[in-house]
Amino acid sequence: MSRWATPERCQALQEQLIAWQRQHGRNDLPWQQPATPYRVWISEIMLQQTRVETVVPYFERFMERYPDVAALAAAELDDVLALWAGLGYYARARNLHAAAQRIQTDWGGQLPAELSALQTLPGIGPSTAGAIRSLGHGQPAPILDGNVKRVLARLAGVEGWPGRSPVAKQLWALSAALTPEAECRRFNQGLMDLGALVCTPRDPACNACPLAASCTARAAGNPETYPAPRPARQRPRREVRLLLIEHADALLLERRPATGIWGGLWSLPECPPSEDPVTRALRLGARCEPAGDLPARHHALTHFELIMQPTRLRWNAATPDIGEPDPQRIWFRPGQDTLPGLPAPILRILRDAGYPVA
Repeated sequence: MSRWATPERCQALQEQLIAWQRQHGRNDLPWQQPATPYRVWISEIMLQQTRVETVVPYFERFMERYPDVAALAAAELDDVLALWAGLGYYARARNLHAAAQRIQTDWGGQLPAELSALQTLPGIGPSTAGAIRSLGHGQPAPILDGNVKRVLARLAGVEGWPGRSPVAKQLWALSAALTPEAECRRFNQGLMDLGALVCTPRDPACNACPLAASCTARAAGNPETYPAPRPARQRPRREVRLLLIEHADALLLERRPATGIWGGLWSLPECPPSEDPVTRALRLGARCEPAGDLPARHHALTHFELIMQPTRLRWNAATPDIGEPDPQRIWFRPGQDTLPGLPAPILRILRDAGYPVA
């Protein structure tokens, strides 16, 4: 690695990429107008495993509601989760909220520039810290997101899957060697832009790449083989029955645990497929009659595939007024009440059931 990343080569690559980014890179993204540490932080968290075009409207709504750290720190977590609903990976939203409260308390509402301080905050790892420092504060720091891993692996011919520690160590060393003292903001943005626009996973546009002359993978004629893919694995399947407990125009929702999938969001009560749904509803205090199943829904998560079987249950009309069950359960009236934070798969199930939810 040290033989490839000579000072002369690194300087030449820095100059080439900075010039390319200035002319061809993405310079009008919402979080760049202006690129404050707070806006960069929010965008970097949203962009984790999520495409730019998906993030843009969420980012704009988030900035309108929470324009600074103080506003986010003072928000109710339920409101933050509701605004996040649909982006997935909800631990990101919980970590943002917790980190904002820390920043407000410990740094007077201003994100620190030191990498070590940034990485003490929930949800901020080395690459996100590097992005906040370089893109937000304009101070030099290496980054290593998915696009950058691909660019650097091809450029220097780094073999192996980046998820393996020795491979990641090589890529971090390369990123650090290439990071310039001056114009680090434009250089790092250029790395990300190059991976998104030119050095793509499939059919990279090598002829349009400003670094093509130095690229090991291009010289070998096999850029798509870098980086090596994650070793194949079989995702386990989990099955669950979701209960649509209905009473007049109301639907029972239950808050999910703070950890695990959809943590802290509202969802439908659930039970194992082997359990009688009427019995499960009774344990919630709901005396119901079965009203049929909806089509099953499949949802791919990072570590497993979730098969959801929605079942309608109608509250016995002869029972007294239902009231509010407890703080972890609410009666939601679709089309009348403000939509709480619901996972996207649950929203789709409610639409399947004919409820007027956006």
